[in-house]
Amino acid sequence: MQTGTVNPTQTLELTGIKGVRAAHYNLLEPALVETACCRGEGTIGQGGAFLVSTGKHTGRSPKDKFVVRTASVEDSIWWDNNAPMTPDAFDTLHADMLAHVEGGELFVQDLYGGADPAHRLNVRVVTELAWHNLFIRHLLRRPELDELAAFVPEFTILNCPSFKADPARHGCRSDVVIALNFDKKMILIGGTSYAGENKKSVFTLLNYLLPEKGVMPMHCSANHAADDADDVAVFFGLSGTGKTTLSADPNRVLIGDDEHGWSDEGTFNFEGGCYAKTIDLNPEAEPEIYGTTKMFGTVIENMVFDPHTKELDFQDDSLTPNMRCAYPLHYISNASETARGGTPKNIVMLTCDAFGVLPPIARLTPAQAMYHFLSGFTSKVAGTEKGVTEPQPTFSTCFGAPFMPRRPEVYGALLRDKIAEHGATCWLVNTGWTGGAYGTGSRMPIRATRGLLTAALNGSLNSAEFRRDPNFGFDVPVAVDGVDNALLDPRSTWADAAAYDAQAEKLVSMFAENFAQYEQHVDADVMEAAVTAA
Repeated sequence: MQTGTVNPTQTLELTGIKGVRAAHYNLLEPALVETACCRGEGTIGQGGAFLVSTGKHTGRSPKDKFVVRTASVEDSIWWDNNAPMTPDAFDTLHADMLAHVEGGELFVQDLYGGADPAHRLNVRVVTELAWHNLFIRHLLRRPELDELAAFVPEFTILNCPSFKADPARHGCRSDVVIALNFDKKMILIGGTSYAGENKKSVFTLLNYLLPEKGVMPMHCSANHAADDADDVAVFFGLSGTGKTTLSADPNRVLIGDDEHGWSDEGTFNFEGGCYAKTIDLNPEAEPEIYGTTKMFGTVIENMVFDPHTKELDFQDDSLTPNMRCAYPLHYISNASETARGGTPKNIVMLTCDAFGVLPPIARLTPAQAMYHFLSGFTSKVAGTEKGVTEPQPTFSTCFGAPFMPRRPEVYGALLRDKIAEHGATCWLVNTGWTGGAYGTGSRMPIRATRGLLTAALNGSLNSAEFRRDPNFGFDVPVAVDGVDNALLDPRSTWADAAAYDAQAEKLVSMFAENFAQYEQHVDADVMEAAVTAA
């Protein structure tokens, strides 16, 4: 059985997936919600949201992600960061997964990765679960109906949560596997129902392909001024640092919340939707995101809810702290219709400092910006990855190491060149802890962060008085209207100044030790900007 709209030359049967009992192509949201509900994949929530649980896998499985090691990518993949899989193991995995889906029912979405037609990627996502198809339809760019008739996939993702990989047979680590084969233009995902693996696989593809075209792929959110699409700000950061929350500024236009490209023509979103964390989501502080949790078709992932009223519990993290909602970009009232803007005027690097050492905002020189971009210091937030139960300080180069197939210097050089060409102002913003480290201090007040960012983006912060930070050498404002001045001097927020000094010394040493791996790859000005352990 075949339903939906598809290019007749690109059916599953004609592209290698044979013997399927039913194939549903490019179903729209109502049909996907109805089908997922009838199949018992979840339940209807308030406003028509779809409530699902992903079982034991409630976050990404980065240790189960592999790149097939072929001659064409041998010299360009960052193998220290990307586990290799042999071509033979991939072929066996592929054959076994095709045998697994025979006689089953599959759902297909033909989508674009990228809002800029000059740089977008045609992606086909084939899923066992109807709600996975709904999720990825939200998260990628949706072609018009008349475009589907001629759509030809450039890459295909096959996602089978019910398939369990065999490490001995498939050359992987566990029964979960995410395998990328650039030669065969295919990604295989098995053993996990966590929907985020779908979108991050596309991001990894674009991170590999776009640098060859001179396009900087960025793990960032982006917005622009309400009256000026060329006044763009991008916000780099790992999950949990505030990319989604801080870019959803009602006074600016949202380009996107997670993945973007920076080409010679400007900034463009890779995605067509948002994937926001919902733990402690506040209707007053984050009204736009909160509102999506009661909109039709929004996927609510791993949230506790009242079985009778379907009221969501935003505080109960018994399933996972990584509870999320996925929704199309147009559910945010101030979202850009084109998901495109000019070249960034402000570059914000978000860090979640669990040590409580970094100030809430600092201005960076271009050399300091490259140093902090390559360092990628933050804290992994509980639940984002399997096994992470509390904030863990980490260095994730380019603020997205799990999704970087090429060496960090490739992305660092692209960023350096684009900053030099366009003269963007760079900021480091700490959304982590103040008044002490994790367990003693408290999270940085979101109102203060928003106030500081507003001043940075409207240009008023540049006229403030700055001091030089003794630990990192960057410029920190002394006073900003509407923000408690004490927050701007982290040492003064600690009850024990000596304890702060010891913590700062520890963090500086961690930075210095981590950056040693990049010293031979960067210019002298970046080395001058590097912090040095005492």
